[in-house]
Amino acid sequence: MDVWWRRTADVGLCLAVLVTGLTEIWLPLGSRQGDGDPLATSVQVLVVTASLWWRRTHPIPTTAVTIVGLCASAQLGFLLFFGQFVPFLIAVFSVARHGKGREPWIGAAMAGAALIYADLFIDLLGGFGEMLYHWGVVGVCFAFGRWQSIMASHARSSQRRAVAAEVAAAEQAAQAVIEERTRIARELHDIVAHAVSVMVVQAGAAEQMVTDDPDRVRRTLATIRRTGNGALAEMRRVVTMLRDTDEVGLLSPQPGLSGLQTLVDDARKSGLPVEFTVAGAPRALPAGLDLAAFRIVQEALTNARRHANAATEVSVGVTFSADELRIDVRDDGCGRPGTAGTGHGLIGMRERAALYGGTLQAAPLPDRGFAVAAVLPLEPA
Repeated sequence: MDVWWRRTADVGLCLAVLVTGLTEIWLPLGSRQGDGDPLATSVQVLVVTASLWWRRTHPIPTTAVTIVGLCASAQLGFLLFFGQFVPFLIAVFSVARHGKGREPWIGAAMAGAALIYADLFIDLLGGFGEMLYHWGVVGVCFAFGRWQSIMASHARSSQRRAVAAEVAAAEQAAQAVIEERTRIARELHDIVAHAVSVMVVQAGAAEQMVTDDPDRVRRTLATIRRTGNGALAEMRRVVTMLRDTDEVGLLSPQPGLSGLQTLVDDARKSGLPVEFTVAGAPRALPAGLDLAAFRIVQEALTNARRHANAATEVSVGVTFSADELRIDVRDDGCGRPGTAGTGHGLIGMRERAALYGGTLQAAPLPDRGFAVAAVLPLEPA
């Protein structure tokens, strides 16, 4: 679209200069001086005008053509303002605006030499006032072209920096997702490993009891089945996560909602005024889901401690219902200066909620404060 617009503007410019120059010759206009060959001058105007089409891509040749057209007026007998001098000014502007490297200064030297020749050898351009006008107008055109070139260069640099910053932010966010998924995978690995360990112990016990107590064996086998089903469910999730095989963590259960009271007590000791409530009938949760809920509350409290300035109330609410677990963490503080953070905490909470088919919303409150709301689906009890 931008190229199409530039080409359309160049066509319009060429046509405007051509029509004005030919009109200046044949009507004639008052800006025409001298008495020469109209046909030859018309051909000269046509060639000079056509060269303006390449003023962006080949500014030095365009400048050369317009200089030849201007200086040829001494032989053609006509001196044209719109058909010769205006194309020359456009070329001077173009070489300053679109020239690369040394091209603007080469074009300026060419234009200066052309003006010296014209002022000295074209009789129709005589007079000190004419010379001041020519040099002044050409200098303004060149300076304006250079200014636009510098501004365009700054704009391109700013755009490149903006793109680089956007790419860096995207890479940082992607890296944060990978790191959080790796952390979640490690924790799920611990849960599965613990569950398998329980299964092995229970199976060994059942093997010893197989002839002594059939009822107890059945109960043990039922425990193995439930533990195995839970381990398989977690394994399905763990295979979708990125893993760091160098570190597998400790083969021990991870924290869950039962540890929230301790988490809240620790937050209170650090000076955070936390109110903790549980609504609905608490129920046993799958180990992975239990861990995800705990980590969401933990990260939300960490964010509140880090970012909530002058908070007078922080509320943590856990609500059990038949088919979902809802977590709400709110504070009435305002962000501390210089604690914008990287956003990795929110990424981690969203990853954990999404892993179990849930949703998480985190946003500032209308007046002040911040709210985190997570909904995790539950299977029927």
